[in-house]
Amino acid sequence: MNALVPLPVVLPLTACGLSLFIGPRLRLLHRIIGIGVLAAVLAVDVVLLVEADRTGPLVVHLGDFAPPVGVTLVADRLAALMLTVSGAVTLIVLIYALGQDMADREESAPIAVFHPAYLVLVSGVSLTFLAGDLVNLYVGFEIMLMASFVLLTVGGTEPRLRAGSTYVVVSLVSSLVFLVGIAVAYAAAGTANFAQLAVRLQDVPLGVRTLIEALLLTVFGVKAAAFPVAAWLPDSYPTAPAPVTAVFAGLLTKVGVYSILRAETLLFPGNRLSVLLMAVAFASLLIGILGAVAQTDLKRLLSFTLVSHIGFMLYGIALGSRGGIGGAIVYTAHHITVQTTLFLAAGLLEKRYGTTELTRLGGVARAAPLLAALWFVPAMNLAGIPPLSGFLGKLGLMRAGAADGGSDAYVLLGACAVASLLTLYVVAKVWNLAFWRAAPSAPPLEGSVLEDSDDSADGGSGTVTAVCVRTTARVPRVMTGATVGAVLLGLSYTVLATPLTGLADRSAAELLDRTPYVEAVLGQ
Repeated sequence: MNALVPLPVVLPLTACGLSLFIGPRLRLLHRIIGIGVLAAVLAVDVVLLVEADRTGPLVVHLGDFAPPVGVTLVADRLAALMLTVSGAVTLIVLIYALGQDMADREESAPIAVFHPAYLVLVSGVSLTFLAGDLVNLYVGFEIMLMASFVLLTVGGTEPRLRAGSTYVVVSLVSSLVFLVGIAVAYAAAGTANFAQLAVRLQDVPLGVRTLIEALLLTVFGVKAAAFPVAAWLPDSYPTAPAPVTAVFAGLLTKVGVYSILRAETLLFPGNRLSVLLMAVAFASLLIGILGAVAQTDLKRLLSFTLVSHIGFMLYGIALGSRGGIGGAIVYTAHHITVQTTLFLAAGLLEKRYGTTELTRLGGVARAAPLLAALWFVPAMNLAGIPPLSGFLGKLGLMRAGAADGGSDAYVLLGACAVASLLTLYVVAKVWNLAFWRAAPSAPPLEGSVLEDSDDSADGGSGTVTAVCVRTTARVPRVMTGATVGAVLLGLSYTVLATPLTGLADRSAAELLDRTPYVEAVLGQ
């Protein structure tokens, strides 16, 4: 089974090469390759998850070179779970994107760019989850950065180029900080391998360890879009095409959360900076959701809720207990799926009506009840309405906070409750304005679409200047079907709540123990 570990990284890269080789004209072949490879990757991810849960971490030393010389890939319970969730989400989003392309029928659409870039993105995400050392974690981040810039700027419009430039500048600065952190860690411990660092950092002076931890947390906080380093996200994501925004919002920020979780449990046990993480979680929870309350554009609103709900995950990590870590793992898996689904539903809304500006929408529940249902279910899940998985994840985190008993934990517990109530208010506001109330006085005609202008002066604000034109506005069935699949995936976490929480609890125990990971990598 160890031989399967590199496949989630290798298969998408191989498919990327094939896509570049066959050129832009064989559009059907691009689709077959993309869907086939991502389906194969998902199957491998499931096998790795079952095997890692049964036997422990699966390890591959590429080239048969032992650490710290060789490249080590490790699939433990946490990595395999994140791979499986990300594999399912990326497959659904690709199907959604293909449905959107089938509807547009634009021969000039850069499908020869989109498919290779998307496959490279999937490979980069897989590498970050499997990386067994800081250097390859950095490489995974850079692979994602290159692919992300291409996907963010598909179409080459001014708002997308501006948003992509902001994203790249922020990412490059964080990459420089990451390189400094790797250099300091290597100078202090003589290795960048996670398992060896877990052993050797204990002999490094406390001040140096704290410096390394602070540098890494800064980098991972930027990737996770945690406050106060999250200002780039609401301006970058809403301008991208709906499938790109969905996979970015749902998945890429969780790579940062995963990295924080890995570093805090494996490299820096004891949570010396737990108070700092608590403060970041508190600020992210409240400032993010207050930002969402103030928005009238659906995509920007969802972007701010994303910042807020990162705080739930950081809260569990900061607690450092088995219950807190397990709750953070459950909530991360839940949020990847639900946030992706909400952006897919927003894309359907934009496809049908040409805008996501709430003040221009109304009566959607009567005109398009299926679309309304596809928004309502994940929205209630995000708000944490029982018995959905959002409620289960928040309940686990709050129980862990109450069990901790510290004043910081109780303050954060209150912030979680406030953020949950405000999330419910936000999704209810969206439902009332866009779906429930009567349509505005001059609604789009049935069978028409509001045509947007990417060159509008509002730039990256996420809003559009719209005019009514008599063109067909049918939402493709493939897009709707992919969104239905995402909704069902989110609901499956509720149906499979017991196995999921059990797996998360075992993952938390394995992370806090550290011994299984270290022994599997170093062969002790």
